Amino acid sequence: MIAGIGVDIIEVSRIKEAVERWDSAFLKRIFTDNEVQYSQNKKFAYQHLAARFAAKEAVLKAIGDSSIQHIEWHNIEVLNDEFGKPYIRLSGEALKIKEAKQITDIIISMSHTHTFAVANVILVKKSST
Repeated sequence: MIAGIGVDIIEVSRIKEAVERWDSAFLKRIFTDNEVQYSQNKKFAYQHLAARFAAKEAVLKAIGDSSIQHIEWHNIEVLNDEFGKPYIRLSGEALKIKEAKQITDIIISMSHTHTFAVANVILVKKSST
């Protein structure tokens, strides 16, 4: 059963400008060390950072209620499995909300071009039947 859907799109240039302006302060505020390392090892790092930012926003939109005010950016982490498929790992307040809402799976899809990054998230919970 679908518990929430979220989508976000962002201009890659916004992430690039934020990194250039605030450097590591921005990176440390928004992304985990794993996310920064993964992205910086890519040829087009800003595109990967932007996709992760969009994914975090999409998770918040999928939750869709006032409880998101207590979630820190680091509580939503975008990782990749051994095949490169992205997945979400929640911690802290985000994990508590997931458990309270009985979310069993988070499906994510991300894509990016030179100028835009987009992410779609679907929250799934067990059917009550």
